[in-house]
Amino acid sequence: MMVLRNNLLEISFPEIHKEARCSISFQRTLRIPDDNREYPLPAGLGTFPLFHVDDYARQVPKTWIPHGGIFMPMYQSEAMWINFDSEYDYPFAVKIAAGKINAITGNEWKDELSGTPQDYAVLPEQPWLDGFCIRKGLIRQFVSMPLGEGFTAEGQIIGNEEQGGLQLIVYPMKRDYYDRMVAGVSNAHLVSCSYSSEMGLAPGGLMRQEIYEDDHGLDAWDTSVSSRCFVHLVNSRSYQSMTGCRPPTEPMTVAQYENSGIPWFNYWDDESAALQGSKILARLDSVAAKKIKEDKEVDEPIVKIENQDVVELRPDRVREGRF
Repeated sequence: MMVLRNNLLEISFPEIHKEARCSISFQRTLRIPDDNREYPLPAGLGTFPLFHVDDYARQVPKTWIPHGGIFMPMYQSEAMWINFDSEYDYPFAVKIAAGKINAITGNEWKDELSGTPQDYAVLPEQPWLDGFCIRKGLIRQFVSMPLGEGFTAEGQIIGNEEQGGLQLIVYPMKRDYYDRMVAGVSNAHLVSCSYSSEMGLAPGGLMRQEIYEDDHGLDAWDTSVSSRCFVHLVNSRSYQSMTGCRPPTEPMTVAQYENSGIPWFNYWDDESAALQGSKILARLDSVAAKKIKEDKEVDEPIVKIENQDVVELRPDRVREGRF
């Protein structure tokens, strides 16, 4: 079961286990410079607002109605990251795609999980995802760009931009696997969310982030049942036209971020191995690189990380010592 509450997608599987609950939110953040320097993780600046399509059935595009679901506004060139929260540390396998492109492998989308190469992230080991996995420990930030101009991952790899936006599918662990894991030694449900319409996600600046390997194994996830919802991604102008309101927030500039004193972050999990990254995604042009190829103006701000606070984050697990 999935519900929208307080700008969170709350997903629960009481028929599987009372603790099989997780939530997904989409976080506003600073768009880091697209200058091929490696940056730490910028902070979350609050959640993007999410709205039911059915509440705006007369205003949204007619093509949305069969899909139902929800939508959220983003400004062009605005950055975002996806936050995952497993309330009881119940494990989930999560597939992420931009349009029809898997954000971890760069392969075209399919619903089934793949272990070779691993095409999904594992909760709670993976607390968030900020972009496309291009190399071990390195991603390119999710940046919203209009469809039809060839900036998105979907446009660069497939050659067209039919879907746009973002797609998520969540599989909980089989109950017997979870019970054995808790004892010391999950029937699965499928939820997918896809953004479509006028905006898609393109690769932006480089950021240090690891996507962790699945220690449970492919057999831990049951893909026999599914439930699908669409989350449509709209630009600020379309949002205002649909709702009659301006978007509640605007992207923060680099100067505002630096002047605010908000820190940057590094997240490390020494006990989890990281995926190697996708050669397909590594070949994509970032937004700035594509603009340069097309002789378009590129205006990337300069960030001086050495003058900023960088907070080191690690998992909350307690290390077991010897007695």
